[in-house]
Amino acid sequence: MSAVVPPVARAEARAAVGVCAAGRLHLGFLDPSGTLGRRFGGVGLTVDGFQTEVVIASSARDEWHADSPAALAQLDRAAAHVQCLRQRCGRSAPLALRLRSVLPAHAGLGSGTQLALAVGRAFARWQGLEIGTPTLAAWLGRGLRSGIGIAGFDQGGLLVDGGPGPDGVPAPLLARIPVPSAWRIVVVLDTRLQGLSGAREVKAIAALPALRLAQAAELCHQVLMRVLPGVAGDEFAPFAAGINRMQELLGAHFAPAQGGGAWTSAGVGRLLQWVRDHADDSAAVGQSSWGPTGFAIVPSAAAAHRLLDAARAAGVIDPALQLRTVAPRNRGATVNTGAG
Repeated sequence: MSAVVPPVARAEARAAVGVCAAGRLHLGFLDPSGTLGRRFGGVGLTVDGFQTEVVIASSARDEWHADSPAALAQLDRAAAHVQCLRQRCGRSAPLALRLRSVLPAHAGLGSGTQLALAVGRAFARWQGLEIGTPTLAAWLGRGLRSGIGIAGFDQGGLLVDGGPGPDGVPAPLLARIPVPSAWRIVVVLDTRLQGLSGAREVKAIAALPALRLAQAAELCHQVLMRVLPGVAGDEFAPFAAGINRMQELLGAHFAPAQGGGAWTSAGVGRLLQWVRDHADDSAAVGQSSWGPTGFAIVPSAAAAHRLLDAARAAGVIDPALQLRTVAPRNRGATVNTGAG
């Protein structure tokens, strides 16, 4: 795709700029087969507790730093983003880039998009350029299927996008609603596995059977009449019922690409299927994107504690899993123009 580059406004350049971008959960597609001609569209939720943090500062020569082994593994990708941005902007001044923290790669938390946008926003602000997030995403090859990560970077909250348009036009944001602050998300990570990405993801999607029109229609109905009203009105039960039905339909659709099941990780699946069986619609349960990360959204911190206590008592938590209870995030990435 050749991005249409808008005029770039000048702002004040900075000696150092830091950007902190939160993770997101992808709760499901609306129409992955494009039964009406437009593919994908989806629902997502931005969460606290997981983040990518990037700092770009002036330097006499290019320097690349990482503050952890996980950050080091993504440092080459970050450097490649800088080179792409230099070509797009025509700015080649040397810089020092530091990855202070990163989201787990290929885990269903949106690591690739948030890294690209954090680097892009830090680079633009450091250079004194005002460049919109959709433009940065297009330059850096993000948002080809989902617009949730792009909108989440700017705004946070619960998000619905309409799927990418013709010729790679980024997905429009259809709805953004702040999530009730009392709600909590139990995020379940299996760090032994990674979800599909890149060419393997494209191949897997192409090999799937088409989703029937009636199923796509039901997915849209669940979002419009249960998920969105539930969040907007702080009515948890219809929200949970809508997400659970979406995950049921999509889990069956994507199962052929996931070893025949709805879960990439057997350990995550065992725990969250137990939650689904025992919590009914008092928890919204599913897998984010290709996983292996799963989630259980509940109406309060107390409900999260009760749920985890019951799961431990039932012996359904694999000791290798990482569990973290986090809050929804109703704001976008933070930018610190005095970062050091």
